[in-house]
Amino acid sequence: GWKHAINTTIINFNNEKMQITWATRQLFPNENVSFFYTFDEGKHKIWMPCTTYLLDQDYNSGCLFKTEGPTLAISMRNSNGSEELFSKTLKSDFYIKPNRPENVTFFWKEDTVTVSCNKPKRAARCLRLELQYKSKFDEEWQSRTSKCCSIGEQGFDPRKCYSFRVRLRRLVPYCNVVNYSSDWEAETFWMNGTLLDSCDEDITSQSNTVIVLSCSLAVLLMMLILLILLCKWQRVRMSVLPAIPDPKYLFADLFNDHDGNLQEWLDKKDHVVLQTQLVYEEPESITEAESQLEDGKNSEKQAPLEKIFTFSGAAENNDGKAAEIACLIPTSNAMSSFAGFHILRNDDMYVML
Repeated sequence: GWKHAINTTIINFNNEKMQITWATRQLFPNENVSFFYTFDEGKHKIWMPCTTYLLDQDYNSGCLFKTEGPTLAISMRNSNGSEELFSKTLKSDFYIKPNRPENVTFFWKEDTVTVSCNKPKRAARCLRLELQYKSKFDEEWQSRTSKCCSIGEQGFDPRKCYSFRVRLRRLVPYCNVVNYSSDWEAETFWMNGTLLDSCDEDITSQSNTVIVLSCSLAVLLMMLILLILLCKWQRVRMSVLPAIPDPKYLFADLFNDHDGNLQEWLDKKDHVVLQTQLVYEEPESITEAESQLEDGKNSEKQAPLEKIFTFSGAAENNDGKAAEIACLIPTSNAMSSFAGFHILRNDDMYVML
């Protein structure tokens, strides 16, 4: 019975090729065995020698041949084939390893992705489609399995990049005695329904976006600070250096109609009498001063109020044109003359023309 106890590894690649291997160094350390097989089920079997051997240190360790039926018989013999060392009969359909999924497609709708592939021509009921995925923040794969050949999954974050891979699995024990799965289909990378070359592109794009946003915010912040400083500077400048009114706006006709000729401007009838009223913080003092002038009292304490302007030229005018500009002011400390006019002024006032 030891001939049936030797461990062998049997793989039927999609029911197309058979691969049978054995541990030649442990089982047959001093002999290079030969391998024979047949798919005949009758008594008169025709044994076929192996034409493609797998080698381990120049010793035969396996055989690769074409799958030609559901029932397989194998026989290992000594180097010249005269003595049988091991034999076994098996069902080749119970050792099928499926091929990779073909024509894999991804369909995205919002946070749901549906993966599908071509349906195999044979034994599709024995196959399951396995989907694995993970984002760049996951360390392990998330796995989902469904009937061949479509599977859907929800809950994908459109802001994350995901890696996907799929394969076909053979059902155990209903269809296989060994849990064989196909090799993984090539890994793909997706983000919000868009196929990427890798998830590194997502990281790079996010880094560029962060840099651009940071620079934009910094520029806006600097502009805001400069605007605030400018407004502050305008307020400080206005408080330290107040604007001096331009006299040409007060005497527009003097400069526009008479080109600054004061005598000509004074001769006009429209400017015969020009009264200027000065407003003080304490107008009561002006009224009190006038009453003192009328009574003639306290002459030593209160200086007499005088007219600011006396127009000598106006008195000599033969046409009787005269102009008199009078203004009551506090006690003056100095007198100024301009074009024949006498101006009394104190220390805290100025005259605009």
